[in-house]
Amino acid sequence: MSASPPGASTASLPPAILAQRYRLERRLAQGGMAEVWLATDLLLTRQVAVKLLKPALAADPVVVERFRREAIAVALLSHPNIVAVYDTLEDEIGGERRQAVVMQLVNGKSLRQLLDEQKRLSPDLTMHIGQCVAAALDCAHQANLVHRDIKPGNILITSDGRVLLTDFGIAKGLYGNESDDLTSPNVMMGTAKYLSPEQVRGRKLDGRADLYSLGLVLYECLAGRVPFLGETDADTALARLNRDPTDLTRLRPTLPHGLAGLIHRLLARRPDERLPSGEAVRAELQRIASLPRHDDDDTGPREPRVGGPRDATRQQTPSAGRTVPDRVRPAQVRTPTPVGGYQPVRAGRPAGNAVRVDRTPPATKRPRQQPNRAFEQSARPSAVIVGGLLLIAFVVALVLWVTMTSEGGSGAPAATEPATSASGAAVTAPAMQSTVPPLSEAVLSSFDPDGDGDERAELVPLATDGDIDSAWTTLCYDNQYLGGKGGVGLVLDLGAARTGQFTFTLGSAPYQVKVYGAPEGTQPANFAAWGSEVGRFAGQDSPVTETVSFSTAVRYVLVSFNELAPDPGCSDSRYRGAIQELGFTE
Repeated sequence: MSASPPGASTASLPPAILAQRYRLERRLAQGGMAEVWLATDLLLTRQVAVKLLKPALAADPVVVERFRREAIAVALLSHPNIVAVYDTLEDEIGGERRQAVVMQLVNGKSLRQLLDEQKRLSPDLTMHIGQCVAAALDCAHQANLVHRDIKPGNILITSDGRVLLTDFGIAKGLYGNESDDLTSPNVMMGTAKYLSPEQVRGRKLDGRADLYSLGLVLYECLAGRVPFLGETDADTALARLNRDPTDLTRLRPTLPHGLAGLIHRLLARRPDERLPSGEAVRAELQRIASLPRHDDDDTGPREPRVGGPRDATRQQTPSAGRTVPDRVRPAQVRTPTPVGGYQPVRAGRPAGNAVRVDRTPPATKRPRQQPNRAFEQSARPSAVIVGGLLLIAFVVALVLWVTMTSEGGSGAPAATEPATSASGAAVTAPAMQSTVPPLSEAVLSSFDPDGDGDERAELVPLATDGDIDSAWTTLCYDNQYLGGKGGVGLVLDLGAARTGQFTFTLGSAPYQVKVYGAPEGTQPANFAAWGSEVGRFAGQDSPVTETVSFSTAVRYVLVSFNELAPDPGCSDSRYRGAIQELGFTE
């Protein structure tokens, strides 16, 4: 919401009744061209929204005509997911001529406000919003209108879940005369973060441009950010021409099956590769929403839902309370213990009355008052057991004595060899250190392919100094998902291809990290060159040590953060990741 210019503030507008019918009450919002006011329709005794063109723009006949055409265009649309237009008029307020459009009042908030509050939305709510907006766009496209400004601020949501599309201020006819278009051909119309590639290039548009923008909105609902964001609006707009969006499943790996694929199809650079219509998008979202989620089993394709620090390749260990790779600790299915001691009847043995009569003869003697001593248990230990334990203790002591005298030469225990760092320098082992030291010839470096290539390089030695209290840390980020980066981390160059175990200790939580491996050759320069990850880890506790085994020889090993933890040590930004120690053992 921009600051109110002179003539648009609440105090500068005297109490007014437009066209002797609409009494202005208070301003609700404002944008670049207009203000929206709460008003009362005195004739029908109902509340409405009045959109007033700003007085500074009223002298521009092109802007006035565009404002009028919006009202006419939307008045022709009748759809439950489009804000209805009731009237258009021109009147004088405080000595100034003002153009106004009277619209349906929506008691709710914009999707922009909702995202600012919640950052990310659930898949179900996102699919509901997508279905409603897609249906509204299909109605507009059927009427030969392209909205051209689909963004969260133009999507309204009521408290009872209704979703409405608004602000057709820069809508354009699909098949009208180009000379009738009142927007400048040299200006990208719309909001930079939500423009389609064809809008950026200034090419002819159809409804699929709106579907691309809808894909950006749905992406933001699930990821908490838009996929393309630069330092300026021009950088933001041009970014989508040079690269594809980050895979949504990497940012939100727990989506219903097919949802991420649909959104990425909407974000295709070529319009022919997108879905053809809003109705097709609505139907596909409805189909995905109706699929069974398989919450209680692993059958059928699915992407697990968000519910904690878990992903598709990990599961919770009840005893330890932390996640481990499936290959290390597979899930076990156990039959629950029956309640109350009840045991189910086995197949082929139906329950029923006893078929044999108890023929035990009655006792003829009184029971013994004293137990038979032959069956009494003695509390004293057996002499054989005691002797065996003494013999074992003697043998163990003899083995320890022989071992110590052979290693120490003089009978004293041998001194422990100190650990070596990545540079080959000897370090004293602290009370807590990395489970395995790195190879002495290994070289460690930071990895930031989506940034300037350098992520705190000066702190890299702290990840191999053998001290668990020191750590390499990332930069501080405004967003826990690194503000759109594919990841940042550390690369260990082993000097030659090797097999063995890579171990790393994380000092920040919650976290999501991935581990990659690459063979001999040039070190991969981006995530695409690394290929698929060989390990994926997530958790809520730190410090924690994770291990990945490489049975195939690798020379380069990358451990990369995909989620950072809140860090009070960051001043302006709030999120940072930490790796305390890492190493490789053959």
